[in-house]
Amino acid sequence: MGQKLKITGWISLGIVAGALTTVSLQTVARSTLAPLPLEELQQLAAVFGMIKSDYVEPVDEKKLITDAISGMVSSLDPHSQYFDKKSFKEFREGTTGRFVGVGIEITQEDGLVKVVSPIEGSPAFRAGLKTNDLITRIDDTPVKGLSLSEAVKRMRGEPNTKVLLTIFRKDENRTFPVTITREEIRTQSVRAKVIEPGYAWIRLSQFQERTVDDFARKLEEIYKQEPKLKGLVLDLRNDPGGLLDAAVAISAAFLPENVTVVSTDGQLAESKFTYKAAPEFYQRRGTSDPIKRIPTAIKDIPLVVLVNEGSASASEIVAGALQDHKRATIMGSQTFGKGSVQTVRPLGPDTGLKITTARYYTPSGKSIQAKGIVPDVMVDETAEGNLFAALRTREADLEKHLTSGQGAEQKDEAREKARELALKKLEEEASKPPQDRKLPEFGSDKDFQLMQALNQLKGQTVMVSKTMVERKEEKKKTE
Repeated sequence: MGQKLKITGWISLGIVAGALTTVSLQTVARSTLAPLPLEELQQLAAVFGMIKSDYVEPVDEKKLITDAISGMVSSLDPHSQYFDKKSFKEFREGTTGRFVGVGIEITQEDGLVKVVSPIEGSPAFRAGLKTNDLITRIDDTPVKGLSLSEAVKRMRGEPNTKVLLTIFRKDENRTFPVTITREEIRTQSVRAKVIEPGYAWIRLSQFQERTVDDFARKLEEIYKQEPKLKGLVLDLRNDPGGLLDAAVAISAAFLPENVTVVSTDGQLAESKFTYKAAPEFYQRRGTSDPIKRIPTAIKDIPLVVLVNEGSASASEIVAGALQDHKRATIMGSQTFGKGSVQTVRPLGPDTGLKITTARYYTPSGKSIQAKGIVPDVMVDETAEGNLFAALRTREADLEKHLTSGQGAEQKDEAREKARELALKKLEEEASKPPQDRKLPEFGSDKDFQLMQALNQLKGQTVMVSKTMVERKEEKKKTE
């Protein structure tokens, strides 16, 4: 394996119109440093001294230093980040799919927190919280006016501590308090079911440490229920990515052994590497290979992969590998376009640095940075069209995004106009009762793209988008 990077299973999360994740690795810090620019460092020290002595009120020295580091790192690109003690802890929680809280998936509605679903077996599940319950207060704090992330922080805490939630249940027209004891929650990143005889759907919402094990277990369950499986839909829509080794493993489940899954390239010698569909490229030390548990028929079963603008990073690695090897038909809309790799290096016991160290490339050598994976078959979100896709943030929309390094970017002049129309439609949809809104739950019988994927597997007519075209890489502004 030579210079193979050590996979640690760390993931970073950033909220930019949804959770954007990075393909993350960890390596030991380089033993040699580049020559230091002494004159500029002297200026930095001088500014530090002036602020300490001349500013209108005393300033905390540690805060000045950490803010200076944060500013230096954040100026590089949207995915490089300095972790202080608190953010480093949250970062490490994200990779495992574990956190301490009450155990609910939530969204916002009318300024309140709405329960999408309680996680099975969690404290919230045992306390009887239901889908569509509205949380109006967290302890003594009204939820109205809080951002979703602020509400999440208030519901999380230390194990065995209590939080008081005030619940409004619309269908019963009553408000009541529920005291819940926080505990460690394990999120589920894989869902699956047999849609109809012979055809199944498996959805990955994120690539976490447990994703590959859960993926293998779900496929085993599908084959027990439907031994004569004729086709499978792998749903990566709105999957923001995660762990590189998990992406390689999921790809390897469907590909011939030892073919290329993804390659990386950067300044460091160890960032120049090719990952292949073999256990040594994804199997964690001291563990068995979960992919070996999956029936071998999975290698040849007709496969459709669903993607959209929310499919990023590790999702794009899987879609790109399966597309380049002609193993699957990619359907949906063009993906997010995050084709960079971040390395996480501890700076001490409680702090760290996440820095972009490489671009990654599909097996055919394409960079998808700021462009994304172009589906083989473009399919709208609904029969009425791609109603809200223009509102989703893509890599090319982020300030200081990397270019692909493979040619000039082009500006999409129609994008702002499409956003204005989509915003108007979104306002109209938000005023309708939930059952009448256009975008149904993924995996339901009203999921238009899923139904088109089934048609593709059966050799039936697919309603191809009449409006979507390939999105070119957008040109970065220069000053």
